[in-house]
Amino acid sequence: MPNQVFCRKYQKNMDALDFAPFPGVKGEAYLKTVSKQAWQEWLQHQTTLINEKRLNVFEPESKIFLEEQREKFFENDTSVEKAEGWKPV
Repeated sequence: MPNQVFCRKYQKNMDALDFAPFPGVKGEAYLKTVSKQAWQEWLQHQTTLINEKRLNVFEPESKIFLEEQREKFFENDTSVEKAEGWKPV
């Protein structure tokens, strides 16, 4: 049985990530509080944001923007950026 975490996005126990997505304290925090499903959904959303907003992930402003959006995404904040023309199903 895979490891479980209480996912902060879905507010229930779910399969854990296999490893920390970042080194250090921040990566360990995600490992303990974000499910594998939520992380995969974030990666898809992040890719959409990068493409739609034509972000250069090497620019400090883009990195800060994505960090802020990642936190909003996992906290289910309604102000998280969406792709142009995106409508919830």
